[in-house]
Amino acid sequence: MGIFSRTRDIVAANMAELLDKAEDPAKMIRMIILEMEETLVEVRASAARTIADSKEMRRHIAKLESLEANWTEKAELALSKDREDLAKAALVERQKATDMVDQLRAEVKVLDDALRSSEEDIAKLQSKLREARAKQNNIATRLESANNRTRLREMWNGPRTHDAFSRFDMLERRVDEAEGRADAMGLGAQPKTLEEEIAELKSADKIDAELAALKARLNKGN
Repeated sequence: MGIFSRTRDIVAANMAELLDKAEDPAKMIRMIILEMEETLVEVRASAARTIADSKEMRRHIAKLESLEANWTEKAELALSKDREDLAKAALVERQKATDMVDQLRAEVKVLDDALRSSEEDIAKLQSKLREARAKQNNIATRLESANNRTRLREMWNGPRTHDAFSRFDMLERRVDEAEGRADAMGLGAQPKTLEEEIAELKSADKIDAELAALKARLNKGN
């Protein structure tokens, strides 16, 4: 496919439609961007050659115009010396130079038109390339988000997660059993009767009295 034909196809392409039809949009957008970048390089290279050709032709035109002027002077000199034959020959040579100048100017115009067309193609390709890169970033973001959601769902519904929660359930059961054993040890204990509590108070008073007597003897001895 020629460079200009491919450029027109790329510029005319509906990117959204291409991506909708693609089985792998991410791969398709990469291929589109690569094609655009390669085509852009070729169009620029072609434009560079066109500019170089145009400059070379303009140099030839300048030389031919100088040659025209030179043959005109020679024709005038020949006429001033009554050499009409030489003047006519000089004018013939000048006409050859004039014809060549006209031909080169026509070719320069063709090159200038081609260069303007290349500039338009480059601008359109760059616009399409920006659009493609924007879509590539959008696709990459959406794809990453989708992959993250998939990983989260796989983690939540996966066997490792279920196994971990099963282990938590087992640990909680063990804690419940330990707490149950501790509570069970207090089962069956009878509450103290009133007489027992009073007896404990009397015993406590007796001990306090003995402690006070012991302290008094120690203080007296000191």
